[in-house]
Amino acid sequence: MPLARIDISKDASNELIRIVSEAVYRAMVEVANVPAHDKFQVINRHAADEMIYPQEGYLGLNYTPGLIMIQVTWVSGRSTDVKKKFYRQIADEIHEKGGVRKQDVWINLVDTAREDWSFGNGEMQYAPK
Repeated sequence: MPLARIDISKDASNELIRIVSEAVYRAMVEVANVPAHDKFQVINRHAADEMIYPQEGYLGLNYTPGLIMIQVTWVSGRSTDVKKKFYRQIADEIHEKGGVRKQDVWINLVDTAREDWSFGNGEMQYAPK
């Protein structure tokens, strides 16, 4: 039930978009126990002035215009260890397959309740029974 929003430079290649998309999905399934085929993603390409980040760096990290911002909204309940592994797997795969610096893979998780989702028909498919 996750929704991934991926914000990336408008200059990113289609191949890099595919790599990022697949890295996020693979980590969801392999690390976060998301069911196969539960792949909902929105990819937004941005001009340089539409991706704002601290030029002086933050928490010891320095970003470049190659920054990729990934936000995943999903049902809460995953442990801190699972989340750490999730972050690491995504950054590692995007780095290895796409050549993106790990520092430029920024990830945010938004936890929700099961009843916060409708997958269509105006219904709450995961409604409490």
